[in-house]
Amino acid sequence: MMEEGFSLGDVAATALVTLYCHAIETRSESPILSDPKSVEITTVLDPVLSRSGDLLEQTLAKGALDPMLVVHIAIRAKKYDHYVLDFLAQYPDGVVVNIGCGLDSRFLRTDNGAMHFYDLDLPEVIALKKLFFTETGRYHLIASSVLDDAWLSVVSAHSGPFLFLAEGVFMYLGSEAVKSLVLRLREHFPGSELVCEVVNAFWLKKPLNKLVEYKMRRRLHFGKDAVFRSGISRSDEMEGWHPGIRLLDDWSYFDSGEKKLGWLKIFSRFRLFRYVQWTVHYRLE
Repeated sequence: MMEEGFSLGDVAATALVTLYCHAIETRSESPILSDPKSVEITTVLDPVLSRSGDLLEQTLAKGALDPMLVVHIAIRAKKYDHYVLDFLAQYPDGVVVNIGCGLDSRFLRTDNGAMHFYDLDLPEVIALKKLFFTETGRYHLIASSVLDDAWLSVVSAHSGPFLFLAEGVFMYLGSEAVKSLVLRLREHFPGSELVCEVVNAFWLKKPLNKLVEYKMRRRLHFGKDAVFRSGISRSDEMEGWHPGIRLLDDWSYFDSGEKKLGWLKIFSRFRLFRYVQWTVHYRLE
């Protein structure tokens, strides 16, 4: 039973936005992403959020999200699913760790019957997620900050290979925290792969950062603590953090060729806009 009055912090609440984007797109004509679990969860959450005094939660319950945000989130989710499927094609019994998983159902969408899958997020998010997802011998939930090293020992009980996903996570962490985390992953899981979304550091400089914050507050109704705190300037920037970090590829929303992007496709010609927020894929040797 879904209880009234559950509370998520500003950063954790972004998980609800992602969830609702999945549900809205799944219900749309010719959906980019098929995520029936998101529809099931939002159906339960709708009456609770509609009675909330929080503007973001009320907006979600009404399904009144920016259509382009919905498209972008769906494109991203589909691509990250493909990263998992490509990894499992090489390593069917590999281990996938979904950092900052939110209420996503990636395990259900990609399960090959052999992999081990870990969903990792803040305790308040995992507490909510446990109302809708059940752990199994291959599907595990970890309630922890990604910056707490305790979860590393849990995952390292496996021999790998390992794939770490950080979809919409690293930009909310400080620069030094991101660098430290990546280096610890390389140390604990040599030979693993890391797929993470990043923000262009150019947009985090004054006064441009104020424009980004304004959009997140006024248009998306995010809380004051949900701000971008770190970014990189080039896809290969993390290679400079350690000689064992190697860029495999990168990906931008515009690479999808998705028709629903509409007129926004014109921005794909300009590097500054093409790489506002994009994904990098590394091997941690």
